[in-house]
Amino acid sequence: MNDIRRTILWVIFGISMVMLWDQWQVYNGRKATFFPSPAQQTAPAASGASGVVPGANTAGVPSVAGSAPNGAAVPAGAAVVAPPVAAAAAPKERIEVTTDVLKLTFETEGGSLVRTEFLKHTDMADKSRNFVLLDDSKDRVYMAQTGVIGGSAAGSFPTHKTPMTFSGARGLKDGENEMTIQFTSADVGGIKLVKTYTLRRGAYDMAVKHELTNVSAAALSPQLYLQLVRDGNKPAGESSFYSTFTGPAVYTAAKKYQKVEFADVKKKKADYEKQSADGYVAMVQHYFASAWMLPEGVQRTISVDGVDIGSPVADCCYRATLITPLDPIAPGATKLVDAKFFAGPQVETELEKLAPGLELVKDYGWLTILAKPLYWLLDKLHGFIQNWGWSIVALVVLLKIAFYWLNAKAYASMAKMKAVNPKITEMRERLKDNPQQMQQEMMRIYREEKVNPMGGCFPIMIQIPVFIALYWVLLSSVEMRNVPWILWIKDLSSPDPFFILPLVMTMTTLLQTALNPTPPDPMQAKMMWFMPLIFSVMFFFFPAGLVLYWITNNILSIAQQWIINTRMGVPPQFNLPKFK
Repeated sequence: MNDIRRTILWVIFGISMVMLWDQWQVYNGRKATFFPSPAQQTAPAASGASGVVPGANTAGVPSVAGSAPNGAAVPAGAAVVAPPVAAAAAPKERIEVTTDVLKLTFETEGGSLVRTEFLKHTDMADKSRNFVLLDDSKDRVYMAQTGVIGGSAAGSFPTHKTPMTFSGARGLKDGENEMTIQFTSADVGGIKLVKTYTLRRGAYDMAVKHELTNVSAAALSPQLYLQLVRDGNKPAGESSFYSTFTGPAVYTAAKKYQKVEFADVKKKKADYEKQSADGYVAMVQHYFASAWMLPEGVQRTISVDGVDIGSPVADCCYRATLITPLDPIAPGATKLVDAKFFAGPQVETELEKLAPGLELVKDYGWLTILAKPLYWLLDKLHGFIQNWGWSIVALVVLLKIAFYWLNAKAYASMAKMKAVNPKITEMRERLKDNPQQMQQEMMRIYREEKVNPMGGCFPIMIQIPVFIALYWVLLSSVEMRNVPWILWIKDLSSPDPFFILPLVMTMTTLLQTALNPTPPDPMQAKMMWFMPLIFSVMFFFFPAGLVLYWITNNILSIAQQWIINTRMGVPPQFNLPKFK
């Protein structure tokens, strides 16, 4: 009876650890790993807790940072919806611009970027199409906008709703390494705005120069804003069996990387740094991200809020904004403000070059300190092997070599347990009616045989954080996306189409279980077989790269266990389950 109780307690403990891990994921800004909640379909504008004032300006233009209409005080960092901007009379036009890696769509209304198509990355759902990140369509709202605020009540400055004229090339020509395009506004409130985008060959970032010319007769003190506007829906094709973070993020040198959940924005509970002289705002999803950056030393107000832009798309919209005040511009003078915009894959080595902390959009959570060196090593191995699948195998081999002596101690302990199991089994049968004496006799046998029942667990537990970190490295690395390994594995980021790898992983897991010493308690023995089978089911829906990593780890563990058992004079044997 005591053994049954103990087994039940172990099961409860195991389930509790899974649930704790799940909640830890939520605490660190990720969605639940094993029990993801359904996607929220309620638009912020339709909710009283959204942070959007009903009936406010649907244009989504922020107001002047630090002030509010009618003289009402506004907390620092708040980006309140401004009074309505008069509708433009001129029809807006969409301009397509192409580089070797990007196909961009701009609007002449505000010179906003409304679509980014990646020519080197295919869509997961439809491999015949290129992947699209930013998009302003009937199914998606995701845009990058900039403008000027701070005008008088009688008129405003050029915003992202102001008509502009386009000039420049529409494609990167052969032999050219960069190209520029311009959007020019008319005089609005005494300010003429010229936006210049500089695009480079092979780059997913672009320089965005804002030229503000004062054409009025008085000095003006405008503020420049840069914002990302996005709906809160999950990206298409995201797995239900594992979850990654989707939403806004803020980085400053003081508070580092801060993720902001869409749900917290709705509840007005979003916590992030609101004033800084460095950092960026970003929109993050699995494998890809976008971000606005200003030069270091430029003071900025940071805001993440809900905004009603009048879109019919569900759960629309959320906004991450940078607002920087400018020195007074004298009549006839021009003020230049440089910014940088990024929209592309989360390639860690490339993000590190763009801005401090930008590589953190590829989020490893609380295991970043372990994950970053693992990714570095994986990247170096790929530079030599030139195949991400074999690079994963090589990395696991190196980790097993590094942990060889720890594993040797664990398997040696298991071998000793296997050697004394016949004594334990005979004793339990003999003293099954006397649990107290059975326990005393068991401890005596362990003491005489110098066996520590927990000796096989502790060395393995030390390695668990490393392998969890490697799990997040493989799950987060866009380098695995649509990349083949061998034969039928054409995409390491997608599940095995024929379920061969998950079946192999299940068999290796069961083989490893069979090689382990059989617990004396029959109930515990059954659980030792049921648990691998239960957890193996999830791997049928996991990316092939993750399954490959587990298979390699299992095979190496079996080989090491076999060798150690043989050396210790304990012949390897398969302990098959007895379900009676």
